[in-house]
Amino acid sequence: MATAAQNRRGIIAMTTAMSLFCCNDALMKLAREAFPTGQAVALRTAFAIVVGIITVAMMGDMRKLPLGLRPLVLGRGIVEALCALTFIWALGLLPLANITAIVMASPLLIVLLAVLLRTETVGWRRTMALMVGFIGVLIVMRPSTDGFSAAALIALAGAGLVAIRDLTTRFISSDIPSTVVSLTSTVIVGALSLGLGMFETWQSPWRIELLYLGLAALLVTAGGFCIISAFRNTDVGIVAGYRYSVVPIAVLIGWLVWGETPDRIALAGIALIVGSGLYTLHRQRIRHDSQLKPEGDKPL
Repeated sequence: MATAAQNRRGIIAMTTAMSLFCCNDALMKLAREAFPTGQAVALRTAFAIVVGIITVAMMGDMRKLPLGLRPLVLGRGIVEALCALTFIWALGLLPLANITAIVMASPLLIVLLAVLLRTETVGWRRTMALMVGFIGVLIVMRPSTDGFSAAALIALAGAGLVAIRDLTTRFISSDIPSTVVSLTSTVIVGALSLGLGMFETWQSPWRIELLYLGLAALLVTAGGFCIISAFRNTDVGIVAGYRYSVVPIAVLIGWLVWGETPDRIALAGIALIVGSGLYTLHRQRIRHDSQLKPEGDKPL
């Protein structure tokens, strides 16, 4: 059980990470107006690797860089790369608030996965919360007569990858610095984005969007460090709820930058996702038999 001070640190780290990630998303959405997905991520990653190396050096963790080659850290990096590529591809096609809300379904997907693997027993309260949450996802995805859009489905897949990434982070040994974990993930993101770039037609980088990518690299590196710190030595069930602070931030940025204002139906769907996610996290924290308890008594 974490102390109150540790949880406060985790909450501050989580809300800071969400703010940084949302600003990064806005810059990446602007950059996607000029660059294809692979090029946008690769260029951002080039900046992020430089920032990451400087951060590792400033924190005195250079001698611990070999720890980034541990299988669990590498696995997290691969999942992080898939998260980035799927999210940024969909980001170029969906309103910022909508895609943010879809990705916020990741806590619900963690519970669903646990149920499917028969490692978690879900009562009627959480069952109802899951149903309400996924109804919210359907509302936000807004299927047409032709079915769901490819961008919405990719965004939902990204939400599943986020859930896997966050679960993996909890199992990484505390002797591996967050800076090393973050830098390892950044390098892997860059490698996979270059692979995707081989199938794209790259554009000249010498434009204002390159500046957006440089700033985004600073934000995503800082955000990655904060999200890792938020899940370490804290009660995850308490800290994770503050992930939803990103939703009003995304709505505000979408309105200020692109004039995107979610209609009443979309807002209703977003409210269902946020409400069900928060309630699910609450039930996991108070149920003694939950395998997803924040203390990690029997982690998935």
